[in-house]
Amino acid sequence: MSNQPVQTVNTSSDKMKVGLAICVAVAGVIGFYLLAGQSTLVRSVALVVGLLLAVALLWTSDSGQGIVTFAKESVRETKKVVWPTRKEAMQITGAVFAFVLLMAIFLWGTDKILEFVLYDLILGWKQ
Repeated sequence: MSNQPVQTVNTSSDKMKVGLAICVAVAGVIGFYLLAGQSTLVRSVALVVGLLLAVALLWTSDSGQGIVTFAKESVRETKKVVWPTRKEAMQITGAVFAFVLLMAIFLWGTDKILEFVLYDLILGWKQ
């Protein structure tokens, strides 16, 4: 990943493109609901066209290009991840289960001790 931050220029044109993209996406969703009497295909096409137009508008903005650059760098970074082997994953899972079991026993014991101290010793309520 490069050490240079992604620079986005927020010009009025860029802001207008983003605002228009949001309006087009909302219009697609509203169109989907306004066409309730139409077939599902017509409603879905209205929604998809609205969303695709919004994505196209956003793609042409500086903010959209920044998102694309971020996504590409994210994919590049995930390819660098070293995944554990099956044996390592099973060992880690076993350690987690053992810890959860120990914590459950500890919390149960703490609850029983507090119950004894509170009800039997302090309040004198024998169960």
